[in-house]
Amino acid sequence: MRHVFWRRFDWPLFALVAILSGFGVIMIASALSGNEVLASWPWRQAGFLVVGLGMSFLVAALDYRLLTSLAYPVYALLLGSLAVISVIGTTSGGAQRWLAVGELYFQPSELIKIGMILALARYLSAHEERMGSFITPFAGLLLLAPAVVLVYLQPSLGTALVLLVIGATMLLVSGLRWRHLLVMGAAAVAASLAAWRYLLQDYMKDRVLMFVDPAAVTAADRYNVDQAMISIGSGNWLGRGLFRGSQSQLHFLRVRHTDFIFSVTAEELGFVGAVLLIALFALLLLRLLRVASLSRDTFGRLIVTGVAAMIMIQFVVNVGMNLNLLPVTGIPLPMISYGGSSLWAMLIGIGLAESVAMRYRKIEF
Repeated sequence: MRHVFWRRFDWPLFALVAILSGFGVIMIASALSGNEVLASWPWRQAGFLVVGLGMSFLVAALDYRLLTSLAYPVYALLLGSLAVISVIGTTSGGAQRWLAVGELYFQPSELIKIGMILALARYLSAHEERMGSFITPFAGLLLLAPAVVLVYLQPSLGTALVLLVIGATMLLVSGLRWRHLLVMGAAAVAASLAAWRYLLQDYMKDRVLMFVDPAAVTAADRYNVDQAMISIGSGNWLGRGLFRGSQSQLHFLRVRHTDFIFSVTAEELGFVGAVLLIALFALLLLRLLRVASLSRDTFGRLIVTGVAAMIMIQFVVNVGMNLNLLPVTGIPLPMISYGGSSLWAMLIGIGLAESVAMRYRKIEF
């Protein structure tokens, strides 16, 4: 019977992911062209992609319904890895987010997104008939709280907010009532005000203030955003061509292979290339929503919804940051930015979506 399931494999979904991931390797190579120190990184990303695609197929082959019994243990294990980081994690750029495995650096805060999606999907699907009660959605928020807190303490405010958005989206899709939304909205506003005063570090506040009032900060503080805007603007309609971007090739644009890789794309491929990239992400999200709508059970529907929310919020935040429409954060562009942990989290998420797609009640031709 297993060959019957593979007949339902969503090849258009896989093709979109393969195109985006392959394009990411090309853009990383272009962004790092001429950098002898990081010359091997595009090849490393290609290696991460091959391994990640293998992971995706393995996860797709696994019946997602078997994960109901593993969701909480997997989540707990990943929470434990986040706790371990606070003790023996590797620090870089002022943040302690990585575990060193030989010459590779593993980032559990990326995979915790998958663990949280599984755990929250199990909880919400098991309590679907009790969503009218305030206790059920509140307990769901408590379930994701440890991940949000541990990630924030690394510190990584951007990733913590991504986790909150994923959780909020899953809660909304699971049948959240309007009265719940009003109460949670008011609580979110109060929590934001308290966080601004007592929790956010100075550099976090500076990023928000730089976005709200750019004139209030120095040119040095605005450097990355200014260079990103110059990079995007210089691309015009068709761009300067791959490996020909002045901002990236002359190293004016910092972290161009991670946070600001969209700016590299816009400069080298122009407005047309940037719009095509956005269109590919839109098609990917639509395909995921299709899989969610056809899911045979609530658990599967919530898993795919969580994966779609994970991709959507990171895409919106990264592109918005590059276009100076949102404050600067360290959120990577899904499947495009350099990073093995981020890429693997995305491909595992796609594998879960494929597992749901392969197990429709009826075979689609």
